Amino acid sequence: MAIEHKSIDYIAEDERHGRVIDQTPFWFLGNFHFFTIAIGFVGPTMGLSFGFTSLAGALGILFGTLFVAFHASQGAELGLPQMIQSRAQFGYRGVVVVLIGTLFTFVGFNVADSVLVANGLNGMLGWNETWVTLAAAAIAIGIAVYGHDWLHRIFRACFWVCLPLYTLLTLAIAVGRVPPMHPATGGFTWVAFIAQFAASAAYNITYAPSVSDYSRYLPRHTRPHHIILAVFVGATSAAIWLISLGAWLATRLGASDGLVALHDAGNALFTGFGVLMALASVTALVAVMGLNAYSGMLTVVTALNSLFEVHPTPRLRIVTILALAAVWIAVTFAITANAIALLFAALTIMLYLLVPWTAVNLADYFFVRRGRYAITHLFMPHGIYGAWGVRGLLAYILGFLATLPFFVLPDVYTGPAARALGGVDVGWLVGLIVSGASYLALCRSLDVSKESAAIAESERVLRNTD
Repeated sequence: MAIEHKSIDYIAEDERHGRVIDQTPFWFLGNFHFFTIAIGFVGPTMGLSFGFTSLAGALGILFGTLFVAFHASQGAELGLPQMIQSRAQFGYRGVVVVLIGTLFTFVGFNVADSVLVANGLNGMLGWNETWVTLAAAAIAIGIAVYGHDWLHRIFRACFWVCLPLYTLLTLAIAVGRVPPMHPATGGFTWVAFIAQFAASAAYNITYAPSVSDYSRYLPRHTRPHHIILAVFVGATSAAIWLISLGAWLATRLGASDGLVALHDAGNALFTGFGVLMALASVTALVAVMGLNAYSGMLTVVTALNSLFEVHPTPRLRIVTILALAAVWIAVTFAITANAIALLFAALTIMLYLLVPWTAVNLADYFFVRRGRYAITHLFMPHGIYGAWGVRGLLAYILGFLATLPFFVLPDVYTGPAARALGGVDVGWLVGLIVSGASYLALCRSLDVSKESAAIAESERVLRNTD
């Protein structure tokens, strides 16, 4: 069980040892922790009822996961990390523009995770926040250093530990064994409903830049619809379940901290169960921090390779992971804002940054090039995809600019179009449509048949190296 020696490299066919069946528990566990419960607090803090929060959360998760699941099929077909494949749309060097937003996502999630873990364990058990932050970072670093296979092993273990605990708590709530503190609260407003929908959609869309990182070891002949279904089922079921649980805890127990709420609800069932629930959930979330660190490393190494053509060595992997950890720890210590406000603002910004990229990437993969790429040229600064992918970059920029009038960042900025809509946040949807449509329009002048010779040569080279 050695440290993974691959990073942004192509995974040859004889190195593919992944199984589709492992994708479902992996992505289930990716959302099966108290961070997801906190997503269910967004609607209630804006006056939304339990029922409408659960509905908005479910719809948002289903929508956001569609993009994640379709990205997952690219990993097996190409054997590459997600952002290396994006060189086909944005260019060998141009992809760095998109990588900035992607890196913000992974670092931002680990900052939010660290804040939630440290604040929660301090409020629940009185543990020192500084030491909790450092301990969580150390574990996440270790997981990320060991890499892909260890992430799958640890996620499977956490899945089987957490599943019976959450099932027991949910059943206890359903049969009234966890008594509510007050009557049901909240009602309905479109602003709150759309905010909950957007936060939920953003929560899963933010996995899009990394999902192929964990499917790239699947055999190339794996049927795409099997991968798409496995990822979709895993990522949606856990998130819908825990967002609804969070909505109940917020509206019936007045919870504002996911970890403390788990602790209190669990102890209402029997003494000590709350601590067990909370610690299991913390373990799962720290494992997810390892995922963010690993994918963040792939993002940085891709950027370095794009700009300076450095070789992706194991040493570079480790140094990059340590550097990323130093950044998220420093930012975590500097954060003093309310954890829920921080979470919602971070998710909103991530959504604005990632939606234009996912629209361009999926439009290219499924409608323009239809999954046919010269893989070896993705590692050539002067290959057929060029240094700067003008079409992809222009579509990304147009999509992002289109969102600006629709921005809704509470207590920071609300765009004029959003104000005209009463504060309803549809900026991410505008960015999605504009980026995707712009890219398809710009690609009408692209003759992909000219890439056929390079694709055939690339396949010949890969066969000889497998």
